[in-house]
Amino acid sequence: MSPVSPLADFEHEACRLVENARNRGLIIRIMGATVIKLHCRKFVHLHNAMKRELTDVDLITYRDLSRQLEPFFVEMGYVPDKRFIAYFGGNRLKYLDEVNRRNLDVFLDKLEMCHTIDFKERLELDCPTITLADFLLEKMQIVQLNEKDIKDTIVLLREHDVGNTEAESINARYLGKLMAQDWGFYYTFTTNLKKVRDSLERYPILSEDDRKDVSSKIDKILDYIEREPKSMAWKMRARVGSKKKWYKDVEETVR
Repeated sequence: MSPVSPLADFEHEACRLVENARNRGLIIRIMGATVIKLHCRKFVHLHNAMKRELTDVDLITYRDLSRQLEPFFVEMGYVPDKRFIAYFGGNRLKYLDEVNRRNLDVFLDKLEMCHTIDFKERLELDCPTITLADFLLEKMQIVQLNEKDIKDTIVLLREHDVGNTEAESINARYLGKLMAQDWGFYYTFTTNLKKVRDSLERYPILSEDDRKDVSSKIDKILDYIEREPKSMAWKMRARVGSKKKWYKDVEETVR
């Protein structure tokens, strides 16, 4: 029997894992919607009112630490999904919380879905979560944007300023430089931000001030991105545009 059991509360459990990892010299950060619960205290009521429910815990760490992860998570009360790890272990690990009947996904170095987000040298920039800019990337890289990601993005933007630093701010300068190198990611990211802006009227819980604030922040991020000088590779790919597929199907990354 495991010496401890995972906590039922997503937020408390994710923080328990990060803190215990830190005490063992492991760098682990929280991804997914739990970021909203931890970073958006002022406007988390919007998250709750929009009935955004959490379903699992997502973490990211560095691949160099992967050999230390299984003993750590077993000690924390998890069971490794051996079959999944054998197949995807180079990029992603999965552990089972048999007490609360949910999965724990652990990504290594990168999030590879429709687009790839590289977290090398990024995890030390915030704690216990990934940075707000990286969280926005996580949400906006999904080509088939769904309702839960729209809700997360609305609350994130309502809570935080847009600027050029990481500390409790969405670093639009970093986003602009990243998008200037990859037309495909740029296209998905900017298209999705506009979809979020267009969706604001759908949520009666949002006040007029909420809508104006989120819309203005989206415009500010888009302005940062458009003003950033684009690479030659970006310009060449932009000529082809969406006539050629610019993303990976999510199924390709988890098959």
